[in-house]
Amino acid sequence: MEKLIITPKTKIYDLLEAYPQLEDVLISLAPEFKKLKNPVLRRTIARVANIAQAATVGGVNIDQMVNTLREKVGQDSIGQIDDTGNKYVTVCPEWFKPESIVNSIDIREMLNRGEQPVHEVLSSIQKLGDDDILEVIAPFVPAPLLDKSLSLDYKHWLEKKDEGEYFVYFAR
Repeated sequence: MEKLIITPKTKIYDLLEAYPQLEDVLISLAPEFKKLKNPVLRRTIARVANIAQAATVGGVNIDQMVNTLREKVGQDSIGQIDDTGNKYVTVCPEWFKPESIVNSIDIREMLNRGEQPVHEVLSSIQKLGDDDILEVIAPFVPAPLLDKSLSLDYKHWLEKKDEGEYFVYFAR
């Protein structure tokens, strides 16, 4: 069987299934990745998050991360990676008004139960009125959720409240 070729789009779960020894490498790149040791997060988030998204969560340069992982398993460096991914809004936008928050979802509870929150969050966003805002509370930057919402042209604002506590505000 041919081994997995590592790219920015490689899912973290697939990466660690093919190369379990890379778990410690990921953790050395960003302490945030220690959460991969949690079996619930490993079964949920790691299945949908790719290396590019994980790099964003960990504050690691995508080029560095992919090339380090490739080097550790004997794959050639792929050089400069074109970072055409969408950027997350981390500065409070003009459309944000606290009084417009109509719903709040704490996805930490869902993740602890082993559930994937993307569908519930997207369903709630679709129900928003023109000036309504959905608040989502997460234990880390929910990169797969943000990427999906961006692909559907929803607005967002990502605010780090504390270590392990992120608030994301969504609007139509």
